[in-house]
Amino acid sequence: MEKKQIVMYGGCFNPPLNSHFTLAEQLINEYDQIDKVVFVPVNSKYQKAGLISNIHRYKMLQLVCSENEKMEVSKIELESKRPMYTIETLKELKKIYPNNEIALAIGSDNLKELDLWHKAEELIKNFKIYVISRDKDNIEDIIENHKLLKENKSSFIKAKNNIISNLSSTYVREKLKNNKSIRYLTADKVIKYIKENNLYI
Repeated sequence: MEKKQIVMYGGCFNPPLNSHFTLAEQLINEYDQIDKVVFVPVNSKYQKAGLISNIHRYKMLQLVCSENEKMEVSKIELESKRPMYTIETLKELKKIYPNNEIALAIGSDNLKELDLWHKAEELIKNFKIYVISRDKDNIEDIIENHKLLKENKSSFIKAKNNIISNLSSTYVREKLKNNKSIRYLTADKVIKYIKENNLYI
């Protein structure tokens, strides 16, 4: 019997958007082998401008994921003393979920640079990777044009065509700075949390 998959969904989630959760929900609905999607926010030690504290991003994700038994938030990277490589996080998830197969979800923008990631060959050969199309990228072309990806094309699962996400957290942060509404862009609970904690102003 095929093992059920735990899919790692990493990112800044600064803030988490409805599009993040919609994408996770669609993956779960489209692929019966997926047992759960685990959101893994990056550590604030990760050098990125405007990245707010670990605890706020964790709590915002938790507000939404706590209402869905198929979604979880992991503190693996948040509790690390240094920024972690994706392969390290995947191996930690394997320890936490020994009875599951661990997979990864990435956007096609990341697929273009995947062969440059730390221990890329080991990652690609040992973990299934769901790829979500961004900006009309042709996933097959990207794979064909990168030697390492092409040699391991069986590792990649092109997410069904209805899973497309281009909305960015940067756009939402700009709206917040300009005192514009972000209703429908993220969950009401997240909007309430942002306002109560005076985030992104």
